[in-house]
Amino acid sequence: MNRRSILALAATAPFLKPTLLGAQPAAPTTIPSLLDDAARLEPLRTALVLQDGETVSERGYRGNAPDRPTNIKSASKSILSAMVGIAIDKGLLEGPDQKIAPLLRRELPADPDPRMNEVTIGHLLSMQAGLARTSGPNYGRWVSSRDWVRAALAMPFEDEPGGAMLYSTGSSHLLSAILTRVGGKPTLALARDWFAPVEGFRIAAWDRDPQGIYLGGNQMAMSPRSLAAFGELYRNEGRTPAGQQVVPAAWVAASWRQRTNSRFNGDGYGYGWFLRELGGRPVVYAWGYGGQMLYIAPSLRLTIVMTSAEDNPSARTGYRDELHALAAGIIVAAGTLG
Repeated sequence: MNRRSILALAATAPFLKPTLLGAQPAAPTTIPSLLDDAARLEPLRTALVLQDGETVSERGYRGNAPDRPTNIKSASKSILSAMVGIAIDKGLLEGPDQKIAPLLRRELPADPDPRMNEVTIGHLLSMQAGLARTSGPNYGRWVSSRDWVRAALAMPFEDEPGGAMLYSTGSSHLLSAILTRVGGKPTLALARDWFAPVEGFRIAAWDRDPQGIYLGGNQMAMSPRSLAAFGELYRNEGRTPAGQQVVPAAWVAASWRQRTNSRFNGDGYGYGWFLRELGGRPVVYAWGYGGQMLYIAPSLRLTIVMTSAEDNPSARTGYRDELHALAAGIIVAAGTLG
């Protein structure tokens, strides 16, 4: 067994049933049995697995259901990224290298740092703007400000534009403000228009800032099935099952190209998507606070959604790693199905 296989097996261990010494080999672990076992994860609310666009198995835990909207938290950053790609395709934005200062000139500080002129759309998408984070310990103060766009732009530079990844919901919110400006409509209205061809996609609710701009990258309510419909759109290179191109295929590929690495977990990061290997397969995933997860394993034509209680962190508690292990187990099991 090679190192890759050993690591894949180790990652799935919590969700694979052991074989008794001397007994006949156990039947392969199935996706439904993995989702049954996952009920032991107390924060888990729903799990949904699709392969080739068909639902393989789904569960609702502790009275929850896959068709009930829930706050997907920062998993919504992947949806913002898709909207940027659509805006570029429509000619509303020039591309990821477009500078943001002219687009947000009215909200810039009176005497901005010269580096502000170098920040691009792509830097916001990959969390490489260089501006201090509005997430983490700064989040409460940021959302208590009178103008979230101005406050995000007024953050001091902690790195050069294009430098280290500084994960910040403020960067995503600037994208929402930019989309609102160039699209001539609120971001929610744009999303409803642009994703209308995607059957099952629906944003049920979305918080706004004091100026009425929808919060880019947080506080978005979608059902797990709706999130799965979005995942399927990306898995299918931006096309609906009927063949309509909603997100440019080139943008999907660009979004999944590694631009930087998270300093918190070491995973790669593209345009609103994390990248890593799970179950011996390359995987892209969206991750929201508490454990709101959307995984896509393109090589297996697989989409996985998990939603969780939204009031506790998932990283430092180890819960995110348990979700990764569950996803890895599903991926291994899906691989046996061909």
